[in-house]
Amino acid sequence: MLDLQPQVLQSLWMLSTVLVVVTFAAMVQTALGMGFGLTAAPVLALIDPVLVPVPALYIGTATALAATLNERSAVVWSEVKTGTIGRLTGTVCGAILLLQMTSRETFSLLFGMVILLAVVLSIAGWRLEITVRNLLSMGFISGFTGVITSVGAPPLALIYQHRPANPTRATLSAFFAIGGMASLLILNAVGWGRLTHLWLALMMAPAALLGSWIGRRVRGKFDRRYRVFLLMIATVASLLLIQRGLG
Repeated sequence: MLDLQPQVLQSLWMLSTVLVVVTFAAMVQTALGMGFGLTAAPVLALIDPVLVPVPALYIGTATALAATLNERSAVVWSEVKTGTIGRLTGTVCGAILLLQMTSRETFSLLFGMVILLAVVLSIAGWRLEITVRNLLSMGFISGFTGVITSVGAPPLALIYQHRPANPTRATLSAFFAIGGMASLLILNAVGWGRLTHLWLALMMAPAALLGSWIGRRVRGKFDRRYRVFLLMIATVASLLLIQRGLG
């Protein structure tokens, strides 16, 4: 199992960058119902690998849960239930793979490859209907990538990208809140989650609260052109992580 010591607390520049990234990621998550992981995880992994997946999952899950409670009347619970079944299966498979990680380099390589997969899914342009089969399969991929990197949105985005914003945002928030809690339970059960991760998450919590507050005020006005910039950042970060892993 990977043994990492946090380095982010040793540098004011690193800490400040982390807080800015988390603020923006929480704003995206609250405004769109998804996106915290893909926005934050690649950059956090480059700054300090100990910030992912567990601390990022704590923050992303809490942000999604708050959004779910705020818009619970719009959640399509039947879809959340079906997708969560797939997500739980994928989460277990991803956790088993994580248990094999014994070095920082191996983790960086795997992390970078999974982030790159998330980027490919984001730009694939596939249009999937909301069916039981698609919810199960995309839920599985979401769980697998989510437990490894805290990035679980792109697979579900393929299904919900053409649906009206209100039910989509609320339903995805519920899915990621429940899925995130399941991922955290499994990661802690297998020994991957540690008390240090919780403290790091609490350190990032004020930034997440600020981002959520901003997100509620830009909801419906959020400029989706940020997506191109976000995918560019994620691609560069994933390639750097792969290079670090091979290095």
